[in-house]
Amino acid sequence: MPSDAHSLLSYNTFGLPQLADEVVILQHRSQLAELARHAGPRLVVGEGSNLLLTTPFKGQVVVNRLSGIEITETDDAWRLKVEGGENWHRLVCYCLERGMPGLENLALIPGTAGAAPIQNIGAYGVELSRFCEQVESLDWDSGETRVWSAAECAFGYRDSVFKHRARNHLILSITLRLPKAWRPVLGYGPLAALGDGVTAQQVFEQVCATRRAKLPDPAEIGNAGSFFKNPKVSQAQAEALQLAWPELPVYPAEGGLVKLAAGWLIDKAGLKGASVGGAAVHQQQALVLVNRGGASAEDVLRLAALVRERVAQQFGVMLEPEVRMIGPEGETHLDEALSWLN
Repeated sequence: MPSDAHSLLSYNTFGLPQLADEVVILQHRSQLAELARHAGPRLVVGEGSNLLLTTPFKGQVVVNRLSGIEITETDDAWRLKVEGGENWHRLVCYCLERGMPGLENLALIPGTAGAAPIQNIGAYGVELSRFCEQVESLDWDSGETRVWSAAECAFGYRDSVFKHRARNHLILSITLRLPKAWRPVLGYGPLAALGDGVTAQQVFEQVCATRRAKLPDPAEIGNAGSFFKNPKVSQAQAEALQLAWPELPVYPAEGGLVKLAAGWLIDKAGLKGASVGGAAVHQQQALVLVNRGGASAEDVLRLAALVRERVAQQFGVMLEPEVRMIGPEGETHLDEALSWLN
C-alpha cells in the first residue's frame, strides 16, 4: 500500500479503517472518459452501506455522487430517471412529498439509487424489481454505456446481472415506473395491522418506526444492515424444522421453496450479543452484525463464520452473506476472505 494511500473510513458504514490506493469522487458524467482509462482494479461505492472491506484495496475507489431526478408523467404512471448517486431514502421521501406513492415499503434502506439494482433491494414484501424499468450503466472495459431492460437485469432475491456478468459496470441511472393505481403492500410484520384504508404516508411512517426500533443507525454504531440473506429451503425441510420449532417463521418463495427468517435462526441459536473482538451480533436484531468500536475486518469475518457455523449445527441450514465482501482487488466471499486470515 503506497504511503499516500487514502482512507475508506468515510465510505463504509461498518466504520472499518481500510485504505485504498486512490479515491475519486464522481460528480459529473464528464469525468467518465478519464476514469475509464484506469487500468487497474476498481471499486465503485455509493454510501458503502452494504460492504465489508476485508482488506486494503489495491486500486481505485470511485465514489458515485451523480445527482438528478427527471420525472415524466402519463395517464397511468410516473416515470423517474434517477441518477446513481442519489440517496435512496431521500428519493422515497421525494416521491411521497410529490404525491407519487409506491416506494414507501423501501423507506430507510441505506445506500444510493445506483446500488439499489445490484442487490435488488427489498423490504416488507416489496423489491426494487417491482418498479424498475431500466438501468443505465457504463461498461468500464469497453467505455460504452448500455441501457438494460428489467428482464435483462435478471433480478432475483438480493441478486441481479450486476453481481455477475455485468459486475464490472458502473450504474449511471435507474428508471422507475410508479403506477398511479396505488395499492398498499401490507403482508409483512406490523404493516398487516394497518388495514385497508391506509395511506402511503402511514405505511411509510410504520416502516420507518419499525426499522428504527429494530435496526441500529450506522451513524451511531457501525453496521451494514442485514448481514445474511434469508435462506431458502425445500418444503420438506421447512416442515421438518417446524415440527421441532413450531414458531419458526416461514414465507413462500419462488420455485416451490420456502424462505426462513435468518434473524430468527441466529437468535434461537443463542447468538444475540455474541462477539469477536470489537464485532458483535446486535442485541435487538440478530441479523445485523455491528462494530461496537475498534472492530477489525478480521473480527467481523470470524464472527460471521461463528454465526454461520452455529446455525448450521443447530438447524442444518447454511446462511449466505447478503453483504458484499471486497478483497484487495475486488469482490470476494466469506470462505476466501477467511482463508487469508489463516
